[in-house]
Amino acid sequence: MVKNTSCAFTGHRPQNFPWGRNDASDLCKRLKIALYNQIVHFANAGVTDFLSGMAEGADTWAAQSVLHLRSQSDTIKLHCILPCKAQAAKWDSSAQKLYYSILEQADSIVYVHQKYTSSCMLDRNKFLVNHAALLLAVYNGGQHSGTAATVRYARAQKRKIFILDPMTQIVTYDRY
Repeated sequence: MVKNTSCAFTGHRPQNFPWGRNDASDLCKRLKIALYNQIVHFANAGVTDFLSGMAEGADTWAAQSVLHLRSQSDTIKLHCILPCKAQAAKWDSSAQKLYYSILEQADSIVYVHQKYTSSCMLDRNKFLVNHAALLLAVYNGGQHSGTAATVRYARAQKRKIFILDPMTQIVTYDRY
């Protein structure tokens, strides 16, 4: 992975969006389109390596967008950065099917830990930030979530941070 051409993703899980797991809702569809469009914008600006932590929700939607874009450009790469091998073990079968389908298509998979630990999710998030020049966060501004902690860490590391508001689909640049 080339750091100055890398973008990491962070974002909320389905239960943290008003539409929950209803991917067919208009708000969810609009968010996915905005996410894809921002990824295309980054690719057009020279970003080639995209890092997804592969959590349910925003992470997997971003990974799907990268795979779609990669089908049109052989310079685009998807790197799945996983907290541990059992990340999806307790997910429902449809979420697991999507997860493993994305992993099969990824350009690389990194396991931050082999087994679950109390810090593996945080360690994964730090790895994402440490290996990317910029962070794209699907983030509602709340302060008590893994996404919020990742944004705070990225600020402390002086990364370029772009916030995609899940309700308005407006992207803002967050200056540290």
